[in-house]
Amino acid sequence: MKPLMAAALFAALLQAPTFRMQQDTLQLPDGTTLLYGRAIPAAYDPEQPRPLVLALHPGGEKRPYYGAQYLRSIFLPGLRELNPIMVAPDCPTAAWSDPAAEKAVMALIEKVRGEYSVDRRRILVIGFSLGGRGTWFMASRHADLFTAAIVMAGTTDEPLERLARIPTYVIHSRDDQVVPFGQAEQRAATLERMGRPVKFEALEGLGHFDMGGYVPALRRAAGWVADRWGK
Repeated sequence: MKPLMAAALFAALLQAPTFRMQQDTLQLPDGTTLLYGRAIPAAYDPEQPRPLVLALHPGGEKRPYYGAQYLRSIFLPGLRELNPIMVAPDCPTAAWSDPAAEKAVMALIEKVRGEYSVDRRRILVIGFSLGGRGTWFMASRHADLFTAAIVMAGTTDEPLERLARIPTYVIHSRDDQVVPFGQAEQRAATLERMGRPVKFEALEGLGHFDMGGYVPALRRAAGWVADRWGK
């Protein structure tokens, strides 16, 4: 890295909001335990309501606090400038669209909103791959709760009329070898023609497992969401 670029990056990191990373559990009504990670702005003040971000991890060989792993490595670096409260649960079932997973997520959001000062107008759901599919699902069923969504490398079978009723930023790589690019591009174009608040960003040269390569686009998505929230 060139010295000037390195100096600029270092300066940006010094100015970026800092967060406290934590791991916690939530006892669910069915007796099971939900593991989740959370990131709280170091300058959190209950008198100043913050955005809330629900981050849904991708599939894979899940280990305890799998969501927290992606919160640290992908979601927080991409969304840091929103200065939000962030939570990243471990999916309790095989898919985020499972009714048990949906109930667990809603219970977690209720818990967090009871513990922290959350701006009701700024609640974002985001996910990659399995989590991207879950993001479409959650946003389509809870448009009264979420006020924005960011879908990364995610497909959906939800009816078009249920999609993108809230501002939705879709990111997908043309070189994704696992989740086809075509559906994301076509769905976004159709939704845009329907007048839905959608923004689509196509990436180049990133395979499905190059999730870290999505972070710059995620930062652009965060700026777009912040603009929508400000209107």
